[in-house]
Amino acid sequence: MTIDDVVPHGPRRPLLKSIVIAAVVLYVAVATYMYFAQRRFIYFPEPARTPPAAVGLPDVAERIIATPDGEKVIAWYGKAKPGQPTLLYFHGNGGALEFRSESIRHYLDRGRGIFMMSYRGYSGSTGSPSEAANVADAKLAYDELRKEGVSPADIILYGESLGTGVAIEVATQKNVAGLILDSPYTSIAELASALYPWLPVNLLLKDRYDSIGRIGDVHVPVLIVHGEADDVIPVEMARRLFVAANEPKEIVTIPRAGHAIHDPQTFEIFDRWIDKLRTMPKGE
Repeated sequence: MTIDDVVPHGPRRPLLKSIVIAAVVLYVAVATYMYFAQRRFIYFPEPARTPPAAVGLPDVAERIIATPDGEKVIAWYGKAKPGQPTLLYFHGNGGALEFRSESIRHYLDRGRGIFMMSYRGYSGSTGSPSEAANVADAKLAYDELRKEGVSPADIILYGESLGTGVAIEVATQKNVAGLILDSPYTSIAELASALYPWLPVNLLLKDRYDSIGRIGDVHVPVLIVHGEADDVIPVEMARRLFVAANEPKEIVTIPRAGHAIHDPQTFEIFDRWIDKLRTMPKGE
């Protein structure tokens, strides 16, 4: 006599079927939650509004950008000294403008201007962030900078992490002198697929920031800087983006550096490239 003679086969099949059904229901429930909550996994805003002077930037003014859909976007603006360019800066997915005060101070001390826009929901800005809103607001920020009297030849786009996708999109539509990409990615879709390989990301994702698909439409000098030990965005993404970019272009990868590290070494890289850009013949 064997165990099969004692234990009937019948009850096993309903149990297995129940397990499969429960697993499918759970998967659908998780996928549905991820779809509706997906922007919570992309954007991490600090909503508090802080005056620039409160973080040691008395020479920086707050600007309020009114959007066509009734929102208000907060930006900080420090003017350039004569003969110096202005960085139109789009920050990463976390924190607030005040968290970038050290970077702002660095560039202002070297005579550069800086116009740093927050995203909706960040730094006192109203509304909620999304790719469409961020790109639309970024183009408004460019227009505001032009109203300040800054010429396109003196505007350098600067994207940090998430902001690299915003900066690339603006560079395809606005006239600027150059583009700096600090810790860029190929696309949010590819990043999300690596993080959640069990989800149909390409079907679910709303905000894609397809940098690899758009960089070929950028026709200004490009600098890419990326830490080789970046555990947020793989350095290989920066290398692939560099290959897809048009000349003139430069990439600097920093050994043992992590994600979007702003230290004397990286500031020196950015400053050297900006100085080089200023002496580059038009069209080179």
